[in-house]
Amino acid sequence: MRHPVTQRSRGFTLIELMIVVAIIGILAAIAIPNFIKFQARAKQAEAKSNLRTWFTVQRSYMNEKGIYSEDLSSTGYKPERGNRYAYYFAQTQNCEERKLDGTVSVPDGPNCVTVDMGKFKVASDKPVAKVVTFVWSTRDGADPKSPGISGPCPGCNINGFAASDIDNESTGVDTWTIATKDAQLSAAPCGNDEVTSVAGVPFNVFNDVDCD
Repeated sequence: MRHPVTQRSRGFTLIELMIVVAIIGILAAIAIPNFIKFQARAKQAEAKSNLRTWFTVQRSYMNEKGIYSEDLSSTGYKPERGNRYAYYFAQTQNCEERKLDGTVSVPDGPNCVTVDMGKFKVASDKPVAKVVTFVWSTRDGADPKSPGISGPCPGCNINGFAASDIDNESTGVDTWTIATKDAQLSAAPCGNDEVTSVAGVPFNVFNDVDCD
């Protein structure tokens, strides 16, 4: 009695394996940069949200008191804990410090907030924001400082910054700004193709992922 002929099993050839590896490499080369940019956008959402909230608080304070204020305790503005960005609202820093051991130190008249070191173990709790030179609108009062208030109100304006090292490299700091007055730049900043900073809208003056 004849036994049925069975097909001999065979494995992958070296060429087939090399083709598969090459395809995986191409897909990774496409996917990884896009994933990194997606991660960066997710992290940047914190800065945009907190700066918008600060702007709304300042507008409300102006309507009630007739002034803007760098003093966060006066306006009642306080970013939630676990912040990746540091926030600056005055020329001279007097920061609420969110420390490595999870404690918080709040000075009198705070005008900035450090990175929450209890959540993010980064090189500095006060990353240096990249400050650009705006040409402020000729309308709507005096020019704000960067960051800070322009002077006595009424007729004053105020500007705030958010800064963070979001790609864990030492050469750049992701920086956002928002102000109560419109401004222009002579050229688009790195990582942003816009040149107009509109009052009340967060503006990216340095994109940490795209620019270093």
